[in-house]
Amino acid sequence: MREFLGSFLSNDSAFGKIMTRLGVIFGANLMFIIFSIPVVTVGAAYTGVYHVMLKTLRGDGQVNPFKQFWIGFKSNFKQATIAWVAALLLVLFGAADIRICRMAGGFVGGLSYAIYAMGIILLVVMIYLFPTMAAFDDKLTGLIRSSLYFAVHRPFKLILNLFIHIFPMYLTYTDLTMQPLYAFIWATFGFGAVCLFTSSLLLPDFVPYLPLVDDCGDFIYSADGRLLMPGDEDQIEDEAAEGGHQMTEDEILEEMKKLGM
Repeated sequence: MREFLGSFLSNDSAFGKIMTRLGVIFGANLMFIIFSIPVVTVGAAYTGVYHVMLKTLRGDGQVNPFKQFWIGFKSNFKQATIAWVAALLLVLFGAADIRICRMAGGFVGGLSYAIYAMGIILLVVMIYLFPTMAAFDDKLTGLIRSSLYFAVHRPFKLILNLFIHIFPMYLTYTDLTMQPLYAFIWATFGFGAVCLFTSSLLLPDFVPYLPLVDDCGDFIYSADGRLLMPGDEDQIEDEAAEGGHQMTEDEILEEMKKLGM
């Protein structure tokens, strides 16, 4: 019985993997709630959650959500905050323009549909921008272009992403009787679950452009310290067959110093 419980509760068991994944979601969601309080930091907080989820999915799932969130939040803070604040300003500006168009009526009133269309494009960009930012190191303009590319590259995934982001929020704001339950879900694991779902959809499209990782989700480096990219698998096999890379003279001297020689 003791052996059964030990195997059942171990991290390698199905139950252990599920509980580990839930712990990662809860931890990342908590960090998102805390770091989103200033509002202007919501973009960086979203990027932090996506960093956790991508790290989890690419490795064995056993990551520290608090540590990985902070890494993603800090490393992308500037670009994510600029993008988030700019998006908020565009939404406020668009809402004011729609109100003016409706009051004017006629031809001017019809321009509100064009503003709605631009709002949809903005929504798509923002949904894809934060996971793209968490996965790739690039300038903001390049990240926006990449976001649009991944969005139009898989239209079916785009529809799923829009659904998982919009429908839960729609229920939250329209179903007044269930709002306490929805608030509890968002506060405990809702944002983390949405980011995990989105990461699961986008990761297969990201992987061909990302450095290789080991079983723990950490980057793999070549003997000369270069990040290995997809297509470099032959180099890994060659180094493994040779028992690793040949030590340089400096490395040999360093090892001798460690041994007191």
